Amino acid sequence: MFRHRPVRPAALVLGTALAALAATVPAGAHAPAAPGARASGAARPLPVVTPRAETATLYDDEAGGNADADDPAIWRNAAQPGRSLVIATAKEGGLRVYDLEAREVQSVPAPPATGPDDAPGRFNNVDLVHGLRLPSGRADVTVTTDRGHDRLRIHRITPGRAAGPLTDITDPAAPPVFSSDQDEINDQHTAYGLATWTDRATGRSYALVSRRNRTTVALLELTPTPAGTVTYRKVRSLDLPSSFRLPDGTSWTPCGEPGELPQVEGMVVDPANGMLYAGQEDVGIWRVRADLTGTAPKLVDRVREYGVPAVYDEASEECVPGADPGFGGSRLSADVEGLTLLTEADGDGHLLASSQGDDTFALYDREPEDANEYEGGFRVTATADGAVDGSEECDGAAVLNAPLGTAYPRGLLVVQDGRDTPAAGEREGTDFTFVDLGEVMDRLED
Repeated sequence: MFRHRPVRPAALVLGTALAALAATVPAGAHAPAAPGARASGAARPLPVVTPRAETATLYDDEAGGNADADDPAIWRNAAQPGRSLVIATAKEGGLRVYDLEAREVQSVPAPPATGPDDAPGRFNNVDLVHGLRLPSGRADVTVTTDRGHDRLRIHRITPGRAAGPLTDITDPAAPPVFSSDQDEINDQHTAYGLATWTDRATGRSYALVSRRNRTTVALLELTPTPAGTVTYRKVRSLDLPSSFRLPDGTSWTPCGEPGELPQVEGMVVDPANGMLYAGQEDVGIWRVRADLTGTAPKLVDRVREYGVPAVYDEASEECVPGADPGFGGSRLSADVEGLTLLTEADGDGHLLASSQGDDTFALYDREPEDANEYEGGFRVTATADGAVDGSEECDGAAVLNAPLGTAYPRGLLVVQDGRDTPAAGEREGTDFTFVDLGEVMDRLED
C-alpha cells in the first residue's frame, strides 16, 4: 500500500556521525549494522532491467470492479514448468491467475460484505504452501489475507481444472485473525501482510500475518478439517516497536494519520533457517525467528527517512517532514515493501525488497551470519519501444529461481507496478510486470 509518509528531503545529510551508524532502537531490539556511507551508495547508478510481459491493467474504480494490483506469488508446475502460474491479489477485485505470458486464466472474486454496512472482502497479500496435508492427500495451496473480513482464505491449486486452477477450501467457520466482532472488523485493523512457513522439524505449516495500522505480527497454524477444508489457530504474536530511541537521545515515532502505528506488510520466511524478514514500511527490515520466539528482532536495514521528524497535516492528509538528522539508511526509501527470497542451489541467495519511495529494488545476502549485508540493487524500466511498462511504487514482488519452460529458463521475477502507463484518461491503473530473472542476475554481476 502506498501510504502517507514524509516527503524525502531534497538533500541527505552525508556527514553522519559515528553514533548515527550505531543508532539504537527500543529495549529488546538490536541496532542494525551500518549499511555503508550514504555518499558511495547514492553515487553508483543502479543497473536497469526491462520486463518481458505485463498483465492487463487493473482499475480501482466501479467500472474496473475496484481491482487494485498488490501482491504476486509464483507457482511452479513441476510436471509442465512452461504451464506454471502467477497468482496475485487485486484487493476488492479478488485473486487473479495468470499464465507465463501474463494472460489471465482465472479471476476469483473476493467474498461480499457480511451486511449492508460492513466492509467487503479485500485480498491483500498472497503466498503458497506446498504439499499441505489434506484428508484427500497432499496439495499445493494459496493463502491470502482478506483484509475486509479479517480472515485468511485458502485455495487449492489444481492445474488443468476446467473452471480454473483455484478452488476455495477455506473452512466457513474460520475465525477473524485479530478482531473480536464485526464492528472491530469494520474498523479495518485487520489481517494485512502475509508470509507462509512450513517448519521442517515438524512438517506443520503456518501463516505469519501482520495487522493493518498496527505493529503486530501473528503466527497462525494452518489446520485441515475432516471435511477437506482448512482453518487456522493463533499460536502467538509479536509487537514490533512503534517508537525509536535515536543516537542524539531523542525519541522518534514515524508519522502517520492519527491513531496509526507503523505497520508491516511485506514479509518472507527463509525455509533454510526459519528466519522471518518483515518490512515495517516507514522503518526498515526486521529479522526474527519465524516462530516468534528467541532473541529480540534485529533491524537489518533502515529506510532513509528513519529518524526524520514530521507532522501530520489534516488539510493535505500528508506528513510534513522536518530536517533530516542523518540517522537513516542509504538503500531503501519508504515504504519498504515486497519482500521475497531468491534462493540458489548451493544455499546462497538474496533477500529482495522493494524500495517503493524511489522505484528501486534492493538485494541483501540471505545469511544472518553475514549480517544480511547489502549486495546490490536495480530498477525495472519500460522496454525501449514502450510496449511493456516498468515498475513504479511497487507494492509486492515474487521471485522463483527455477526453470519455467522456454519463456523463463533461468527463472522469473514478478513485481507489482503501482502506476501503470499509459493511463486510460483520468483513470489510474496498476498491473503486474514479468521480468526474466536471468537478466536481473546478469545485470547485478556486470
